[in-house]
This record gives sequence, C-alpha cells and structure tokens, in this order.
Amino acid sequence: MPGHLLIVDDDPDTCALLEAGLANAGHQIETRNSAEEALAALETLSVDVVLTDIHMSGMLGTELCARIREIHPNLPVIVMTGQASMESAVAALRAGAHDFVTKPVSLQQLLHRVSKAIRHRELEREVRRLQRALDEDDGRSVMIGESPAIARIRSLTRRVAESDVPVLVSGESGVGKELVARELHRLGADEGEPFVAINCAAVPTALLESELFGHVRGAFTDARRSREGLFLRAQGGTLFLDEIGEMPLDMQPKLLRALQERRVRPVGGDATVPFSARIVTATNRDLEAEVEEGRFREDLFYRINVVNVHVPPLRARGADILLLAQYFLSRIAERTGKPVHGLAPDVADKIMNYDWPGNVRELENCMERAMALARYDEITSADLPDKISRYTPDEMVIGADDPEDMPTLAALEARYIRRVMHAVKDNKTQAAKILGLARRTLYRKLERLDGPDAEKDDDSEGAND
Repeated sequence: MPGHLLIVDDDPDTCALLEAGLANAGHQIETRNSAEEALAALETLSVDVVLTDIHMSGMLGTELCARIREIHPNLPVIVMTGQASMESAVAALRAGAHDFVTKPVSLQQLLHRVSKAIRHRELEREVRRLQRALDEDDGRSVMIGESPAIARIRSLTRRVAESDVPVLVSGESGVGKELVARELHRLGADEGEPFVAINCAAVPTALLESELFGHVRGAFTDARRSREGLFLRAQGGTLFLDEIGEMPLDMQPKLLRALQERRVRPVGGDATVPFSARIVTATNRDLEAEVEEGRFREDLFYRINVVNVHVPPLRARGADILLLAQYFLSRIAERTGKPVHGLAPDVADKIMNYDWPGNVRELENCMERAMALARYDEITSADLPDKISRYTPDEMVIGADDPEDMPTLAALEARYIRRVMHAVKDNKTQAAKILGLARRTLYRKLERLDGPDAEKDDDSEGAND
C-alpha cells in the first residue's frame, strides 16, 4: 500500500539512501534535515507516516515524537536508532512513536514497518469515518451498515413493506434476522400496531398449536379459560415466526391452512376466526434441502417464501464490522457511563480479520466484554477474548479446552467449505467433488455463507455439466 512519507534525518546521505529505496517501492517521499524543519513542513503537508532518526542536532527525535503526538495524534512515527541506543528507542515509544527500527536499516524490514504504519493510519481513518456516519445516522433504521448487501436489504424491505406478502428471512444464527422483521414492521405498520414474535424451536410441540392459534375453555387439562393465540394478538401488525425450519411436521399443514385461508381455529373450537397480520418467518436452515429430505413441506415453503430476504454473515460485510462495533460501544458507553469512545487501530485490524462464526450477536457480546475490561479511553487488544486477539485467518479450530470457544458444527462446516474453496482457487466443480456435494447444493451453501453474489462468478471448468 503506497503512502506519503516524511523522512527526518540530519545526515543528507541517509535521507537520500532511504528516499531511493522507499520511492522505488512506490511511496511518495519528502525529506527534511531537522526536527524543526519537519514540524514546519507538517503545517502544510499531509503525510501518512513520519520516519525519523533519534539523535539529531537541535531537537531530538524523542521530542519530535512528543510534538507530533500533540499536534497530529493520529500520525504514526517510526524512529531509527542504533543497536546501542535501545533506551532512546523505548523513550521514543513512550513519547508516542508508533514503532522503531535499528540501524543499519534493512530496507525490507523498513518497508514492512512502513506498510504496517500506513495500514494503522488507514484503519484509524476508517474508524473515525464510520463513527461520523454513525453519529449522523438519524436512528430510525435498525439495520446498521454501509455494505452493498445491507443496502440491498434496505431497498428490498422498503419495496416490500407496504404490501402484506409473506416474507422469509434467511441467514446464519446471530446475523440479525429479527431486526429485518422489525424493520419491515416499522416501515409498513401504523404506529401502535403490534409486533408479535415466537421462536418455533423454543416452544414444546404439544403447546405450539395452542400458542399460535389459541384455545377455548376446556380444550385440554388446565385450560380453565379461553386464550387468544399469537395470530390474533398480532392483528393489524406483524407476526414473526422465528426458526420456522424447526416446526414439527404435524404442525406444518395446520400452519399452511391458516396462511392460505387467513383464518385460524383455536384448539378445541368449532369456528374459525379471521386474522389480518403480516407474516414474516425466519430460518438459519437451508429449507430447500429440508424439503428435499422430507423434513419440511414443499407447499408450506412456497407459501412463506414469496419474498426472500437473505442476511449475509458478518464476515461477508466488510467495514460494517467496524461500524457495528462502534455502534455497540456507543450504546454500552451511554448505558454504563464509561468513557470509552472507540477502538485502537490494532483492535480494528483484529476484528476485521476474525471469522465471527456467531455473527452480530458474537460481536455485541465481544464489545460488552471489552467495555467491561477496558482501562483506557479506547478498546485495546488486551480487552479482547484470546480467540479473537490471537486469531489468524487460515486457522481451523476443531476443538478447544474452553467449551465457550468450541465452534458449532455449522461454523466448522462454513470454515471447511471456505478452506476448500481457497485451496482450489474458487473452482466450484473441484470443490463440489472434494466436499461430496452436488454443485447446486454447494451454490446454496456458498450463497448462505457469503451472500447472493457468491455464485455469480462461476468457474469455467464444468460450467456446462
């Protein structure tokens, strides 16, 4: 990543040597022969990194670091020091230097340190930009993000909100499917109309029908009075059926009939009662595969899947990760009164690289933990869980000593599929053979992992098979 660098050294030959090596790597170079000249230049120049010697006539490099820290707190400074001057290097770091290199300087090492410093600078800029965007947000939308995937979801929800067609929200656990349902409700319902939610996997099978449709007095033991079901409680508003893929097979035809007729029959009752509510369902399962396996009714699938809104995993949303982290920090800080305002650049780097198998829910939990442990006015690496602070993108953890760090089967499958895709350079025909999947099944899994654009750039090999 080329950048604009300022080299400060009172030896013109050293400046010339460094300028030649760094410019050859694509960097734009400015040189000054004293700390005083460097400070004057920084009044008009906008640079990404300052590279300075420590021992110079006049103002020392340590003092230059401290002055730059005061005037340009986000500008990284790399100091150069001799092997015998490590105490000076430590003093410079305490004065605010970002990094140091020892003389004689290895050009390869210096290029690496400069690249890290530029990346640090870019991440700081991105964090500040996202924080400004968050501050400017009017707070009306519950879907935080600027990625193309979130833009598509916003557009789709706006277009669908005014109609009452059934909507199926799909995506991994923790991506925020209920937030999409609430956004549909917010955009389409009048103020005060109810939003009623139920997790179909959390209600015992024997109680699910009564919970949804209600019951009359005496319908079963302990039914001492009639009770209205969730379909009727959502009258005029939205009924959100989460984890619809977990609904028992014997309940599915009853739900299908209710959706087709727009009427429900309470348990133990003789008459049906009409309802008027938008139906939004959600699943983290591949319902098409469930239909193929006979675990979900095909007619019910087509009834609830009139419009599909796929929420991509957090790892596929790019800089949205930083924006969401800032959002959670701001909200937690407001609630707790703790004066923590942002992320250190290395933290931003780590959370951008992490896989986030638990998606937005895991990120929020991470920010809660980090805020509780934070000792400074920004989150540092020490505040992050070890699995995030030590994470490397290529690792594939099968087990762990701490049960909380053990990944789910779905997370392991996702990591393995991505690892295979990387190994075969995204050749889907080859990947499908290795994984033992039909190409169509692999396409569906990739779409669920990485969003709806995952299957568009198909490999040429086997494109017609």
